[in-house]
Amino acid sequence: MKIATWNVNSIRQREGHVQRWLQRCEPDVLFLQEIKCETAAFPAKTYEALGYTTEAVGQKSYNGVAVLTRQPFTVIHRALPGLPEDDAQARYIEIETAGMTLIGIYLPNGNSRGEEGFAYKLAWMDCLIARAKALLERDIPLVITGDFNVCPTDDDFAPGALSPDDALVRLESRQRFRSLIWSGLTDAVRAIHPHGAQYTFWDYQAGAWQRDLGLRIDHALLSPTLAQRLFAAAPDREERAQAQPSDHVPVMIELS
Repeated sequence: MKIATWNVNSIRQREGHVQRWLQRCEPDVLFLQEIKCETAAFPAKTYEALGYTTEAVGQKSYNGVAVLTRQPFTVIHRALPGLPEDDAQARYIEIETAGMTLIGIYLPNGNSRGEEGFAYKLAWMDCLIARAKALLERDIPLVITGDFNVCPTDDDFAPGALSPDDALVRLESRQRFRSLIWSGLTDAVRAIHPHGAQYTFWDYQAGAWQRDLGLRIDHALLSPTLAQRLFAAAPDREERAQAQPSDHVPVMIELS
């Protein structure tokens, strides 16, 4: 089974990129982030023609997540449990399929709006940790994947790519990512590739792609039963070299 995640940085601009990637890589499930459109504007018919059923959680101009699957699924949550009911940011979708719970997230960056924005990121992560623990306590096969906006270690960003006070590497962000792992989850890419550059993002500025000044901020975390089935996990760097690419590339895991 192939499960993938991709921050497409606008589905309007990357509708064809996603279509071509689905045809090339044929994942069973693909989670998207930063679709940057309202739910009704998501191009579902494009992907239905390829055999995928879609569900989007949209927001005008910003954020937004979606899931595309080739098998039946049930939507469980369209917002992260535990957040205030008036939180309008479209960043979370949770589904059940094939006996598993699959969660797609677009975690707040935390660099905008100063300390208030960073506090929102941490509160969001606290709710995600609580949700993960609740599902793990029920021994539910679980995948949490998406754009986490966290570089877990110094091995996860190129030297010089980030300042020490960037929200992606601040101690509090990393502590909460470790809390997710310590709750019983496995970082799929690092399970297969323990060390070295496995970047998933290159900024559009300063020649970051050409200089390989990348970050690893898109992750897939697996519960113990699914971690035992993991046999492949990697970012698809090829997509960053395409014309008018997203600044992120897909990350795909494969389970036996």
